Amino acid sequence: MLYTVEMPTAPHGFHALVAGHRGAVLADPSGAVETLPANAARKRLSDGLRPLVCHAPSTILRLDAKSMAAFDLLELFAFVRPARFCRPTPSGIAEALLLDEPQGAEQEARSLQRAAEVLLTELAEPEFDRDVAAETAREMRNWAWTPHVLRALEADTPSVFGRVPGLHAWRWIEEWSEHAPSAPPGNQPVSTEETRQRLAMLVGANAEDRPQQGDYASAVSQAFAPRDEEGAPSAVLAEAGTGTGKTFGYVASASLWAERNRGAVWISTFTRNLQRQVDQELDRLHPDLAVKSRKVVVRKGRENYLCLLNFEEAVSRSLPRDTVALGLMARWVGATRDGDMGGGDFPGWLVDLAGARNTTGLADRRGECIYSSCDHYHRCFVERAVRRSRRADIVIANHALVLAQAGGSDDGQFPNRLVFDEGHHLFDAADGAFSFRLSGREGAELRRWLLGPEDGRSARVRGLESRLQHIGVLDPQSGQHVEEIKSAAQFLPGPGWERRISGGKGQGEAEEFLQQVRKQVYARAENTQSPYDLETEAANPVAGLLDAANALNATLDSLILPMNSLAQRLANVLDTRAQSLDTPLRNRIESVSRGLRRRVEGELQVWKSMLDALAEGVSEEFVDWFSVARRSGRDVDVAMHRHFVDPMLPFARTVLERAHGVVVTSATLRDSTGDAELDWRSAEERTGAVHLEKSALRAQVMSPYDYPAQTRVFVVGDVNRNDEAQVASAYRELFFAAGGGSLGLFTAIARLRAVHRLIAPAMEEAGYPLLAQHVDRMDNGSLVEIFRAEERSCLLGTDAMRDGVDVPGHSLRLIVFDRIPWPVPTILHKARRAAFGGNRYDDLVVRLRLKQAFGRLVRRATDSGVFVMLDGRLPSRLHAAFPEGVGIVRAGLSEALAETRKFLASRQGGPRAS
Repeated sequence: MLYTVEMPTAPHGFHALVAGHRGAVLADPSGAVETLPANAARKRLSDGLRPLVCHAPSTILRLDAKSMAAFDLLELFAFVRPARFCRPTPSGIAEALLLDEPQGAEQEARSLQRAAEVLLTELAEPEFDRDVAAETAREMRNWAWTPHVLRALEADTPSVFGRVPGLHAWRWIEEWSEHAPSAPPGNQPVSTEETRQRLAMLVGANAEDRPQQGDYASAVSQAFAPRDEEGAPSAVLAEAGTGTGKTFGYVASASLWAERNRGAVWISTFTRNLQRQVDQELDRLHPDLAVKSRKVVVRKGRENYLCLLNFEEAVSRSLPRDTVALGLMARWVGATRDGDMGGGDFPGWLVDLAGARNTTGLADRRGECIYSSCDHYHRCFVERAVRRSRRADIVIANHALVLAQAGGSDDGQFPNRLVFDEGHHLFDAADGAFSFRLSGREGAELRRWLLGPEDGRSARVRGLESRLQHIGVLDPQSGQHVEEIKSAAQFLPGPGWERRISGGKGQGEAEEFLQQVRKQVYARAENTQSPYDLETEAANPVAGLLDAANALNATLDSLILPMNSLAQRLANVLDTRAQSLDTPLRNRIESVSRGLRRRVEGELQVWKSMLDALAEGVSEEFVDWFSVARRSGRDVDVAMHRHFVDPMLPFARTVLERAHGVVVTSATLRDSTGDAELDWRSAEERTGAVHLEKSALRAQVMSPYDYPAQTRVFVVGDVNRNDEAQVASAYRELFFAAGGGSLGLFTAIARLRAVHRLIAPAMEEAGYPLLAQHVDRMDNGSLVEIFRAEERSCLLGTDAMRDGVDVPGHSLRLIVFDRIPWPVPTILHKARRAAFGGNRYDDLVVRLRLKQAFGRLVRRATDSGVFVMLDGRLPSRLHAAFPEGVGIVRAGLSEALAETRKFLASRQGGPRAS
C-alpha cells in the first residue's frame, strides 16, 4: 500500500525523518535536528507530524509503527524522473541528484529536504513534460505531493486535455509494425582465428592481457560449426573461472556467426543481474545505441511485462486509494523503454511503495492475453519485443523463457544457436520447467482460463469465449465446442475451493480428489502441527482416494475431447482461410489453438497419467508425491506432484537435440572431487550433455586470480550453531572485524531473522547499516544496490543472495555462512540421491553451493576477502569446493576475528588487528 494522506495545505518547508533501529533523527524546516527514541517518534507522528521520509515501509518497520502519513521522497522521484533508478536511501537519492553524499543520520535528514527542493524545481524546467505531468498529478487526488507538484508546474489552471484523463499513458506509446518473415539462418562456420580477432576488437587495445580469455573464446567457437546430424548439436561445456571474461569470450563468436548467417544467437542467463550485465557489455559491440536497439534485444517471459489492457482496466475501475499508485505507474508507462517490470528500467522499490496489485500484478501472469482482439495489441510491450527479437542478431533471454519457447510458447520462436551462461542453474531451471502439479491452484487457474471471471471481482480475467471473439464468424461450429468446454469445466475447483477442501466438503471430482490427498498427507506426514509445508508419498493410497482418482480421471476426458476438437477447428480455419486472414487475426487463432493443445497435452493428459500411476505404479523416470502448502499455519493449497528424477532428460530432448549448436558455461560447472573424469561426468549430468549421442566438447579455463594470496577461509568450531545468541554475536563481531562490507548467508529464514533482530541495533550504533532479505520491506535488487554502493553496510540473505550477488571491489570483503548448506531431505531429494550416487550426490550439491558462495568474494584482480563457515562439522571432503591452494584454517572465533582483521588490513587497509 501507499503511505499517503489527504491533500494538505502547503507548508513553508518540510520536516524530514530518518529512522534507525534505535530511534530517529528529525530535522525541522529550518534544518535544526533532534534525536528521538522510537516511541517519541511514533508519538510525534500520531500527533499529526507529516515528515519527509525515504522509503516509508522501511521507516515504519524500524519505528515499529502501524502506519504513518508522510511525504515519501521516492514517490516524488518516481514522478519527476520516471523509468530511472536510484538507490532507495537518502545517499542514493543524493547521488542521483548530484548532491553531496550525506554522512550520518543528521546529514541524511537535511539531504532529504534539499532533494525535495531539487525535484520540485526540476518540474519547472522548460524541457519538462509539464502538461502531461499536470494531468497525471490532478488524477492522483489523494497524493500528499499533489499540491506541491501542481504549484511547481504552475498548473493551477483547468486541464489542457479536456476530458482525456492523465492516467491514460498508453496514448503516448508508439505502435510497432510488422515485417516480412526472415529467411532461415545460414550454416557458415566461425573460425578460431576470426573469433580471436573479434575478441581483440571487443576488449580494446588497452585491455589487460588475458590469454585465458582467448583460449576460452576459441573453445566456445566450436559450437558455431554446422550441424552434421539431426539431434546431434555441436555442444561445448566450458568451465571458466571468475575473471576469465566469459561474456566477451562467447559474444565474439556469437556475434560473428549472427552477422555471417543472418540469424539470431540467444544468450540465456539465470539471474536478472547477468542479463543486464550482458546487455551493458554489448555496448562495446554496438556503441551506436540506435544500431544496438536493432541488433540486440532483451527478452523475458510475458509475466515480466506490463499488460496495457490490465493497466487500462485498473485505471477504469480504480478507487480513490488506487490513483496514487496508478499515477506513478502512468508516469513510468510513458517513459519506459520496453515495459519490463522484471529488472529493466522499472525501479523495484516502486512495488514496495505502490503495492504489487497495481504494479507487477498488472502483468499477464495467467496466460489470459487476447492478442489482436486487444485495443493495445499494436502498442503491446511483449509483442514489440517478440518482433524485435525476430530481426535481432543477439537475444539476451533467461533459462525460463528458453525452456518455455522449447515447450511451445505463444510466439513460437526457438533459436538453433544457444549460449547458456550460469549453466550451473540449468538443472534447477529444467526441474521447474518440466515438472507437473495437479493442485487446487492449478485447477482453479485452468478453470479461470476456460471460463473467465465467476466471482464478480476478477475484472482482468478473460475466458476462452473472450479470446475467441469474432472468430465464430469464420467457423460457427467453434461456438458449440466452447459451450461444451464451459459445461465440462465445472468439475474443476471453483471459487472458495480452499475452504471447502479444508472443511471436507469438496464439490466436483477435482475438489473431492484433492480432499482425499489432503487426508493422506495429514495421516502420514510428520509433525502436522508445523506451520510449514507438509508432504508424503503417493504410494499405498488411503481408503477412498483411488475411487476419487478414478472419478476425476474419467471426468478429465469430458474436457479433453471438446478442447481437442476446438483446437482442430481453429487449425482448419488457418488452413482453409489462409489467403484471407490478416496477420494479427492469424496470430490470435494460432495462439488460442496452441494454448488449447498445450493445456491438453501439458496439463490434462499428464494429470491422467499421474492418476493412473496411483493404481498402476509410477515409471522409474518420475517421482510422485502429495503435499499441503501452508502459510502461517494455514492450508493454502493441496497438490499431487510429478517431477522427473533427472530433469535433464526432457531438457536434452526438447532443447539440446533441437539446437544446432549449444554452449553451456559457468565458473562452477564441474564438481571438484579431484577425479577429473568424475568431475566432468557431473557437469554432463547436470547440463544434459550426458543424454546426447554426440559427445560435448569439454573446455576448462582457470581463473587468472591468485586465490591463495587474495582470500582466506576459516571454519569456526567453537560457536554453538543451535544457540541463537552465540550465532548472532559471531556474525556481529565478524562484521565489525571486517569493517562492514560483509555478506551473511543463512540456510533458514528463521535464523536470519533471529540474527538480524539481535544484532541490528548494535550494528547501527557502530555505524554499520544492516540490510536483510526477508526482513527489510524492500526488493532484493534494491538491497544489493545499497550494499554495493555503501561500503560499510552489511547484508543478510539466503539462496538468492548466495547466487545472485555481484559486488566487485571493497564493498564485499567478508562472507559468513551459518551452516553447511546440505540439501533439504524432501521426497524429491531422496529419489535423486538414490539415482545419482547417494552421499556423492549430497556432497556434489554442497560443494557447488559453497563454490557459488565463495565466488562472490573475488570479482576483480584487485579484490580480496575472507570466507567464514560457522559450522565446525564441515567435513574435509568438502574442502575441495574452495580453489586449490587456499588454506582452510579450523579455528576458534577469537582466532578467526584476529586473522580476519589482520588479513583485510594488509590487503585493503581495513581495520587493524587489536
